[in-house]
Amino acid sequence: MLTKYLILGLYFLILFMIGLYASKKVNGLEDFYVGGKKMGYWVVAFSARATGESAWLLLGLTGMGAISGFSAFWVVVGELIGVMVAWFVMAKRFKFLSDKYNSVTIPDYLVSRFKSKTNTLRIIAATCLSIFVVIYVSAQIDATGKAFHSFLDWNYYVGALAGFFIVLAYIFTGGFVAVAWSDLFQGLLMLLGLVMLPVVCYFTLKGGPGIVEGLNTIDPNLVTVFGSTDPGWLSYLGILGFMMIGLGFMGSPQIFVRFMSIKDENEINKGRWVAILFTLLTDSAAVLIGILGRYIFTKQGQDPIAILDTGGEDVLIMLAEHVFPAIIVGLYIAVVLSAIMSTIDSLLVVASSAITRDFYQQIYKPETKSKNMTNLSRMVTVVMALLALGIAFMVAYFNEQRTVFWFVIFGWSGIAATFCPMMILSLFWKGYTEKGAIASMITGFLCVPFFKFGFTQIEGMQEVIDKLDVLMPSFILSMLVGYLVSKASPDPELKKSMVLDDYQNNSTE
Repeated sequence: MLTKYLILGLYFLILFMIGLYASKKVNGLEDFYVGGKKMGYWVVAFSARATGESAWLLLGLTGMGAISGFSAFWVVVGELIGVMVAWFVMAKRFKFLSDKYNSVTIPDYLVSRFKSKTNTLRIIAATCLSIFVVIYVSAQIDATGKAFHSFLDWNYYVGALAGFFIVLAYIFTGGFVAVAWSDLFQGLLMLLGLVMLPVVCYFTLKGGPGIVEGLNTIDPNLVTVFGSTDPGWLSYLGILGFMMIGLGFMGSPQIFVRFMSIKDENEINKGRWVAILFTLLTDSAAVLIGILGRYIFTKQGQDPIAILDTGGEDVLIMLAEHVFPAIIVGLYIAVVLSAIMSTIDSLLVVASSAITRDFYQQIYKPETKSKNMTNLSRMVTVVMALLALGIAFMVAYFNEQRTVFWFVIFGWSGIAATFCPMMILSLFWKGYTEKGAIASMITGFLCVPFFKFGFTQIEGMQEVIDKLDVLMPSFILSMLVGYLVSKASPDPELKKSMVLDDYQNNSTE
């Protein structure tokens, strides 16, 4: 146990040193929220991927591999598609436009893109962003408590508080720069830990049936990509639901603010290959860890939940303890915490920017200079973090059967359904109007809780949503409503002044 604490102590010390180093580079609001728009491709690529994965990858996807088997690889397919679209199709266009508009936040970009004459768009965007980001952060804090409880046998609430204060400390000092550099460090830990574990585990297996044969004996449904040996329409809905998780990479603010921070478009050309390779290796390894854990720790007729915990979320640490000595297991605890904290820090900075920049500076006191707002930014970050902590504790108290996978996915879906359809349309359709953007956001924002808590009350729909989840229908309705409202309320003046034309001309020169 002492070895584990020493490893964790070293890990936390490195994070604090990163925060102190980054604090020397923060001279104003732009530095605190987008790193002065000077970040290199390695930092941005690892930061974007570490932020996009979170506890969901280390605890949720490994657990999903253990419970679902080979069908969990559809999540990998969906994530790869989402990351490729974001980096190859959307990133350079967004970088060009956000620089042209001198944007610091996503609402900044939207207000400039639609030539807004009122604060309505900014208020709605910042409000929606703040609410779902706080929910998403609360899911990560919840995972922190679970991780400390599982790995070190700490009380859940003590573990959640410990992780909360650690991540808050280095954000408070260094802002976005600290977040980005710590994400690079934590992303490297995640990559190394995830890839190494299934490889070492495979070579330590001694005799017995082959993995596929053994899984088939435990449960034949584990070895089919359809999730069932007798697939029906619900099985295909499940595949679609797994793949649609990747939609969240196509415009979520916590990821796209990384494209805003990158030095130039040439860095995007390099960074996209890093991001794609990272996604392929880490996501595939996570599923394999779950599959190997199911093969090693369970037998035919056993309930995997009883052995691997709810959602199979203990499988990674159980496999690490099965294969490695204590000093290496300590590293895996740091790897899991890296995944969680790399998302918490990024989300808190995004939520803080919505309050400080979009509400306070742009609406309440527009005369305030950015260089004078760094301290306010830090205080707002603390308040948002405390709200998320309160939600996490409430959910833990009232719902003991929750899983990391689906708690995180709910927050992820809320952000994605609210912002991704709007971001796609704003980047590629000149006919998209401010009213259409507002309609898209409100529709996506409301559809996620409606499909999760209201639609499921209709007879037979609970099973459908359990398989498909809420993101895809919310995403489609958000995009459709935005399109129809824009068609019904065209803005000819907006088309004439469209900066999208500047991007087209710039890209063909």
